[in-house]
Amino acid sequence: MTKTIQTKEEVSPMEQLLNEHIVEIPEIGDVVQGVVIHTGGSSALIDLGPLGSGIVLGKEMRDGLGPEGKLKVGTTVSATLMSYENEDGYIELSIREASYEKSWEDIEAKLGAREAVTTKVIDANKGGLMVEINGIPGFLPVSQLSSEHYPRVEDGDKNKILDLLKKLIGQEIVVRILDADRESEKLIVSEKAAQSEKERELINLFQVGDVIQGEVSGVVDFGAFVKFSPRTKEGEKERTEKLEGLVHISELAWQLIDDPREMIKTGDQVEAKIIGIDDTRISLSMKALKEDPWNSVLEKYKIGDVLPGKVDKINHFGAFVYLDKDIHGLAHVSEFQEVYPGRKIEEVFKEGETYPWKILSIEPKSHRMGLLPVRESQKATAETE
Repeated sequence: MTKTIQTKEEVSPMEQLLNEHIVEIPEIGDVVQGVVIHTGGSSALIDLGPLGSGIVLGKEMRDGLGPEGKLKVGTTVSATLMSYENEDGYIELSIREASYEKSWEDIEAKLGAREAVTTKVIDANKGGLMVEINGIPGFLPVSQLSSEHYPRVEDGDKNKILDLLKKLIGQEIVVRILDADRESEKLIVSEKAAQSEKERELINLFQVGDVIQGEVSGVVDFGAFVKFSPRTKEGEKERTEKLEGLVHISELAWQLIDDPREMIKTGDQVEAKIIGIDDTRISLSMKALKEDPWNSVLEKYKIGDVLPGKVDKINHFGAFVYLDKDIHGLAHVSEFQEVYPGRKIEEVFKEGETYPWKILSIEPKSHRMGLLPVRESQKATAETE
């Protein structure tokens, strides 16, 4: 049997077209590309080439267009295939769905690359700020705000914190993505992390032991924050960026301090010494620039001396007493019981009042002094001796 060979001229036009344009049929959920050929108020027609025409309806169109909000004839768009054929015979598409997938792919890429992203604050609550990246809502916790935007509220009032956070609504900030989970639609960002590299560069201009001058940017229970400018070389223009360090309550002064607000306030100009640099955290000390009064304590006081001292604070383990404005000692509760058996310290002594004390021990290096309360009769005997 002789095989008939079909020449090119004998191939039907339809067969020839199909041979030349092999079409891969996409599946539901696949993203396809097409050209906008018509737009209306609530729909748009998309030319999908060999696949035919697709239609995007209402919400599936508007929610995927971002801030521009319009489709233009002739524009190439990506859309997700939702249905092969709707009741009007069109392939049904969703720009919103395609935009959503593309947005998450971009977010995941930025997360992996540790890329800085500019975003706008769209809302605030007591826990932080709501932002949006590629149309995807995200959250920036208060703890991840930069020092510039961190709400320093001295009494920690959450309503005051919220008022400060609300002032950031509408502002653009630079953040880095910390966590992105497409399935749970969780997006967490950090302003602090985005600035850390820049801060490290500036911090490298300093070293432990340097003295800085700055302005108190906030006072809290555990100390004071101070903002200061990075160093500039001779002839170099002064930098606009600011670094911030913490003066811990124990580093404010050589005296005991219960409330930092009693000695320092926001806006004060201060001088401090850098005593520690840990990554982007800078520890400062104001007392390090002052003479340690305990260096000369043995010249002023001796073990066995009986002297007047003012009770500064009473707690469950004793009374803190100042012999002068700098030197304090502790009258431990066990020592108190020897002199006043069966009684409580607060029954005998009052904060702010002055009483006689006997020095039991002096430890200049650890800034410690042991004291024993002295009854008036004992004081007279000690003075006679």
